[in-house]
Amino acid sequence: MSLRINTNVTAINALRNLNQTSAAVATSIERLSSGLRINRSADDPAGLIVSEGLRAQISGLTQAISNSQDANNLIKTAEGGLAEINSLLNSVRQLAVHAANTGVNDSTAVQADQTQIASAIESADRIASQSQFGTKRLLDGTSGVSSAVTDVARVAGISISGNFGGVATLSGNVTINVDNAATRASASGSATYASVDATLATVNGTTTGFGGTVVINGQSVVVTGAETVQTLINKINNVASVTGVSADFTQANGSGSIILTQQSYGGNFKIVEAESSSLIFGAAGTSVSGLNATVTVTALASVNNATTAVIATFVGGRSSTDSGLRVTDSNGNSLLLTESGNIDIGVDYNVAAVNQGALQFQIGGNAGQSVRLSIGNVESSSLGNTSIAGLSLKTIDVTTAQGATNAITVLDEAIKQVSVLRAQLGSFQKNTIESTQRYLGVGIENLAASESQIRDTNVAEEVTKLTKNQILQQAGTSVLAQANSAPQLALSLLRG
Repeated sequence: MSLRINTNVTAINALRNLNQTSAAVATSIERLSSGLRINRSADDPAGLIVSEGLRAQISGLTQAISNSQDANNLIKTAEGGLAEINSLLNSVRQLAVHAANTGVNDSTAVQADQTQIASAIESADRIASQSQFGTKRLLDGTSGVSSAVTDVARVAGISISGNFGGVATLSGNVTINVDNAATRASASGSATYASVDATLATVNGTTTGFGGTVVINGQSVVVTGAETVQTLINKINNVASVTGVSADFTQANGSGSIILTQQSYGGNFKIVEAESSSLIFGAAGTSVSGLNATVTVTALASVNNATTAVIATFVGGRSSTDSGLRVTDSNGNSLLLTESGNIDIGVDYNVAAVNQGALQFQIGGNAGQSVRLSIGNVESSSLGNTSIAGLSLKTIDVTTAQGATNAITVLDEAIKQVSVLRAQLGSFQKNTIESTQRYLGVGIENLAASESQIRDTNVAEEVTKLTKNQILQQAGTSVLAQANSAPQLALSLLRG
């Protein structure tokens, strides 16, 4: 044993250990008072990096949920405006059906219907132009995809939504290629006549024809043998507005006969004829249908965030009341071919332009985690514009019998367009926004748990450490006092 006065190694050692214990006690107190295991970068540099990354994710996901809630509210606002427009269109259709009852209505009643229709359409346009979320207008086309015909010779109307070929539509040209042309049902009679002025009694070169009844699409026409072929043709044409079938005389194949032609294109419009005697086709009659057009349509769309020319097949007559010239796809997009456009088979033509102005919602915590929504233009000039060439909701006029009939067709298309848009909004709200909110909530929960595991204090463990270090601190203080008293032993040697 050696005794030194100037350097007390034992005391220095006790002091060093006491300082370490005191620092551990201070650390435990800091962690318990703050609730955090990592209070500064020196506590756990690697853990701090991971923890801060998780915190950034949590804050991003929290904001994404808030963004989704805002998007949900915007969609509800738009859907509310569309619901009211739907209601107005149903009222207008009821008025058009009333106006079409020309056997009862006088001009005053029909004009009253037209006045009320104009007022309702004006209200619908006002809703379309004024519906907005904050300062952002929703239904006037600025928040979605709008399309305009550029080749009026081939296409009479077009409606392209934000979904083309199952992906998001982008701005650009629309190209069509008619694969199969639409046709009208047509049939040439087998009964022959010398001329259009011949009497029906001379059918098939005889003089014994006695006339009879011809039924076309459920409408009966009665003639006698003394009446001429022209008279029969005139009677058929007089009911063409009901049957949709017109008649003419042809000298094809060297013999004169009556030819029946359906006025509308496509498989939904037929000629169903029966007769009591040999006047046009004989007792067997005939039944023929037209063909629907098939068109390959190309437009620009976003595929994996890249602008791509997407091809979709549009088919005519998809709805039971559609003309074969009105071609649609499975996403609610449609275009109306003109008769000129219908015959240009196998050639690509640029016929329209699309302007894309979709809404973008950031619904994730990272870059690129966004979705787009297109709310199309529901102003009257853009509704029902692919049902009858030259007509839209804005231009319907029920003051004539044909105008009222056309109005019903246009309104059916307009109601369908608004309903499809409402369904698309509902699907986006349910399957994208609301589902995103749910899984983001789960993500935040699990990220918070991971961040807590790294950064938060384990109280039980830290209290155990604190208790141990406090005991060591007390012991260290005691032994340091004893170590400091050791040099006094050297004095006893000096006294001796």
